[in-house]
Amino acid sequence: MKTIVIYNSKTGFTKRYAEWIAEATGADCLELSAAKKKDLATYEAIIFGGWACAGSISKISWFKENIDRWAGKKLIAFCVGGSPIDNPEIDIALKRNFNESEQKKVKTFYCPGGFNYEKMSTPFKLVMKIFIKTLKAKKDKTEAEQIMVKMISSSYDISDKKYIEPILQYLKV
Repeated sequence: MKTIVIYNSKTGFTKRYAEWIAEATGADCLELSAAKKKDLATYEAIIFGGWACAGSISKISWFKENIDRWAGKKLIAFCVGGSPIDNPEIDIALKRNFNESEQKKVKTFYCPGGFNYEKMSTPFKLVMKIFIKTLKAKKDKTEAEQIMVKMISSSYDISDKKYIEPILQYLKV
């Protein structure tokens, strides 16, 4: 199956997953800006990966604008974020990115990545520092919020090739 993996990555985690998927499937792999210039008509499967930002998949609007044009193709979207794979809010967040009709056409997946403050832009680092400070100052934090404060207070990497397995399995169906 002729496949392309298209990604939008801010700090490298999404790019890493896109490259792992492409390597495992023999797919072409392009950053979003290059993919926008390419004719995708010959591909049977189109995979889009973006990083999680406040419950949304970055740059997903480009992918969504093309869903109807890609009718008959296997469409996959994956999101890379800082939450562990077992976070119950992930499925809810993934579903919010697509309406009911789109959910029937696109299979979504989540891949845990991490945080890399060294590669974040200054404005993004500032937003994160403000968010962490606000969360730390909150009284009566839930257990999930306490865990979040610990996790996002410094850089970490929880990415692993094993998280692409569900995507690879779906491509085989």
